[in-house]
Amino acid sequence: MSPRNSGSPLSRRGLLRAGGGLGLAALGLGHGAAAASAAVPASARFDLTQPSYDLFRGKTLHDDTVQQSFAFDQVNKRLFVAQLRNGSGQDKLGNLCVTQLDFAGDQVSYMHLSGFGHGVAFGVEPSGTDSYLWTEVDADNGFGTRLGRFKFVKGGSLSNTSTAIRKFAPIAGATEYTCAIDPVHNNLVTRYHKDGAKRIAVYDLAAASAGTFGTPKVNFPQPALPTKSAKFQGYTAYGQYLYCLTGTDYTTNGNVVDSEITSIDLNTGRIKEGPVLTKAGESLSFREAEGMAVYRTDSGEARLFLGFASGDQGDRRSNIFYKNALV
Repeated sequence: MSPRNSGSPLSRRGLLRAGGGLGLAALGLGHGAAAASAAVPASARFDLTQPSYDLFRGKTLHDDTVQQSFAFDQVNKRLFVAQLRNGSGQDKLGNLCVTQLDFAGDQVSYMHLSGFGHGVAFGVEPSGTDSYLWTEVDADNGFGTRLGRFKFVKGGSLSNTSTAIRKFAPIAGATEYTCAIDPVHNNLVTRYHKDGAKRIAVYDLAAASAGTFGTPKVNFPQPALPTKSAKFQGYTAYGQYLYCLTGTDYTTNGNVVDSEITSIDLNTGRIKEGPVLTKAGESLSFREAEGMAVYRTDSGEARLFLGFASGDQGDRRSNIFYKNALV
C-alpha cells in the first residue's frame, strides 16, 4: 500500500509486511577536517526534506513520563523506548524505565535501570534470540560516565553496580557517554563529553562487543548546529552519516514548531544537510522531539525514525514517525 504522510496514521498491516514496511519479524579527524581516505565507507543518505510517515501515535509506556529515546532490535523485531522513571529526583539519579513495544506500539514488557543516566540515546544489539542494550551507565548528576552492555530481561530490574553489565570507557578523559547503533552497517556511535565539548566517535560494533575498542574509525568534535532550538534531543547513524534531532516542547516555546533534523558527514565532521524543519506530528499536544533510530525492513528499505512525546503531565504518550527517502 502507498504510505500516507504524518498527518494521518498508516495501516499497521502495511507496516508489518515485507515490501510494505517493518517486518514482524583510527582515525581522528581533528577539528572537522576531511580524512585523507574515508574511514567510514560511503553510503546513501536520507533526504531530510522528504515527508515523514506514521509508525504509531499516542501509545502509553510502562511509566507515564516523556520518552527520551528508542531503538530497534533489527533481527528479533523488537522496539525499546527509554524514559526517566516517575518521581522526584529520578533524573539526578539516572533511573530509567525501558519499555518493550511491538511495532503497533503496544506494550510487551519493561525493565527498570537504576543509576544509569538520562537516556538521550541508546542502542540494541541482537544476540541469538536475546536483545542486548547498549546504554550510558554510572550516572553522575544524572548523566552516564561510561557505556554499558547488558541483556534486556522482561520485567527485570538492574542496578548500575550489577556484574551483569559490561562497562566500557573507550575515550581517555571523557566524562559523559551516550551511544547509538547503526544496525545496517554494524557500527557503534558514541557521543561523549571531553574538554568542555561534545564529540563523536565511531567503532566497529562486533569489536566493541568483544571489548576491543582501539582507535575509533572517526573521532571529531560535534559541529555547532545552527538550529531554531538549542535543545539536543537524540541522534542515530546510517552508514556515512550521523543524524541529529533538536527541538523544544510546545509548552515551553508557545506551540512553535522548531523541531529540526541535521545530517553530518562522519568522514568530514561537517554538516551535510540541514537543519531541516520537521512537522511530523505537528498536531500533537505538548509535542517534544525525543529520540532517533534506524531500521531496515525485510524488503530492504532503510528507514530513519524520529520520536515525539505528547500528552499531559502524568499521561505522556509515545509517537514515532519515519522517513524512507535515501539518495
